[in-house]
Amino acid sequence: MKKRIYLAMLAACLALTMTGCGESGKTGTDTAETQENTDGKTAEAGVSRLVSVDNVDKYITLGEYKGLILDNTVEVITDDDVQARIDQELQDKAEAVSDGAQEGDLVTVNYVGTIDGETFDGGTANNYDFIIGNGGMFQEFEQGVIGMKKGETKEISIDFPSDYSDSTLAGKKADYKVTVQNVRRAPELTDEWVTKNTDYTTVEEYREGTYKTLEKEARESAGEVLKNTAWNTVLENTEVKEYPEADVENAISEFHKSMEVYAKQADMTLEEFVESQGISQDAFDEQSRQYAEGKVKQNLIVQGIMDAEGLSLDDKESLKVQEELVKQMGAANLAELVDTYGQSYVDESVGLLRVEDFIVKNAKVSEKSANGDTVADNAEGAAEQAEDSASGDSQTEESEVDQNLEDELGTEAE
Repeated sequence: MKKRIYLAMLAACLALTMTGCGESGKTGTDTAETQENTDGKTAEAGVSRLVSVDNVDKYITLGEYKGLILDNTVEVITDDDVQARIDQELQDKAEAVSDGAQEGDLVTVNYVGTIDGETFDGGTANNYDFIIGNGGMFQEFEQGVIGMKKGETKEISIDFPSDYSDSTLAGKKADYKVTVQNVRRAPELTDEWVTKNTDYTTVEEYREGTYKTLEKEARESAGEVLKNTAWNTVLENTEVKEYPEADVENAISEFHKSMEVYAKQADMTLEEFVESQGISQDAFDEQSRQYAEGKVKQNLIVQGIMDAEGLSLDDKESLKVQEELVKQMGAANLAELVDTYGQSYVDESVGLLRVEDFIVKNAKVSEKSANGDTVADNAEGAAEQAEDSASGDSQTEESEVDQNLEDELGTEAE
């Protein structure tokens, strides 16, 4: 097991966007009983809370969360976007062909590469898929496969560039023994194919439907970015005065339990797993606390806003969020979601989503349209600016070519 695997797991736990890292018990006050809080106060029985304290103001100074000035930037859908989605769906329906591979075909190959007769790391693969012409393989490799049929074997040589990222291969010639396992070709886009494979009957309807689908996805994606931006703004502008230690210790325990799951999969104890990653115990303890404090800060902010605005995990809006969460996570019902992820995960996720929605609804949001790197107040403006930018770049390139040509001619004349 490599260190980067551990770091990836740690990063996932530290993300905290949807909170929770693995299964855990409930973090805050239990809904079925009364619990003594660390600040000496007692929470009311039956009230769901994300933290074990009543007086959140004692621990944080909330950043401004109402009246934020935000942009909701929706990507403009172009004809190229529509064609790319259709091409992908056609490719997903690719069927095996018996003739030689062509540009655009999806091929499956086995290959063994050698340099000076010796194999090298990364030079061998079985059942490797790539589309000819998409640049997934070296151009010499892709061109060498053109014309090959299923079951055919061929020797293909390539030259690694001198600036290749792997210095052990840079500038060297590699010989590959390639065997084609399968050749699949995307079908032609016709009304007949559309009727058979989609909910539409004509190519024109299919394109229009694809455009609407992409538009819907773009709006949903922009909405998620907007909520994340709103939340991160509040998160960054909130000051922590002190952490409720009981909550931090609970979150540290949760983090350790999550890592123990990975350790068990590797047939190790947690200590052995940490050591195997090249992480010192002190560093692991620091990372555990970093995770815990991030998690507790999030819960304090969410609970603080809910307290200030009279929101709760049990109000009508939160119950709607809860229903949506069950659907998004693919659970049959709430009980299954809780059984799989733990009550604290569900409570923290619902709380965060509920508060994000509240922040956005109380923000001053400007609607924007984006076309690549170009952002404008509407789709037409974004498209025009993007076109002008492309035209300007083209004119600049032409001017540079003209200038270079003039320089060359001038040199020859001299």
